[in-house]
Amino acid sequence: MDSAGAGTAAVGAVADRMRRLTAGLPPGDGVAVFTSVYVEVTGEVAGRLAAGGFADSASAAELAVRFAGRYLAAVEDDARGREVPACWRPLLRMRAHRDIHPVQFALAGINAHVGHDLALAVVDTARATGAEPAALAADFDRVGEILTNIEMRVREALMPGPDLLDLADPLTHIVGSWSLDRARDAAWAAARLLWALRGADDAYAECVVRLDAGVGLIGRFLLTPVRRRRTPAHRPGIQSSGSRTGAISS
Repeated sequence: MDSAGAGTAAVGAVADRMRRLTAGLPPGDGVAVFTSVYVEVTGEVAGRLAAGGFADSASAAELAVRFAGRYLAAVEDDARGREVPACWRPLLRMRAHRDIHPVQFALAGINAHVGHDLALAVVDTARATGAEPAALAADFDRVGEILTNIEMRVREALMPGPDLLDLADPLTHIVGSWSLDRARDAAWAAARLLWALRGADDAYAECVVRLDAGVGLIGRFLLTPVRRRRTPAHRPGIQSSGSRTGAISS
């Protein structure tokens, strides 16, 4: 089997693990929401590998598998009662909260995975392949394109309709305040910094801890509960009027 075929098989195996994970979870569970999104990402990566769409198929597959492995390890550690990275704690702790919308779960997962795991996966891949991170830059960008396309579909599919958005301005603010492009840029910068620090154990470890904590803080913001309110027309005793609220409910 050539490198593209082996890489496609390896990424496909990761997608199968994710499908098995979601099969045992209720649809509204935050982990299920994010994992379903991730299955789409792995499918796109596998498709590009099969089509020869990466500069270095072997390194791209290595990056994709190591990247996914960090998320799957966090979920498994949580299930076994072990400590998980700070970046994943908001999603894992808030996964069943009724006032958190699916789009928040999806973006919080993408934030944790891109902001923290991607930088470490780049370093892990560089060490495993014996290449500098700069050699992975082209394929890093190709994976980033896949993530961007999936994120756009997530926002379109999971955001409430216009009427609900009018009533849930905090949700619009929360979701609109986070940028995948900026998170990708930060992940690449963090990977380059960590690579430069790879021979300085204490500095490297501290940088990883600070990166993890900072990404976790953003995750907590993204998972701010936003109460699901009904429109006034559905409230007993309240009639629709010519006001802004009444116009929404009519």
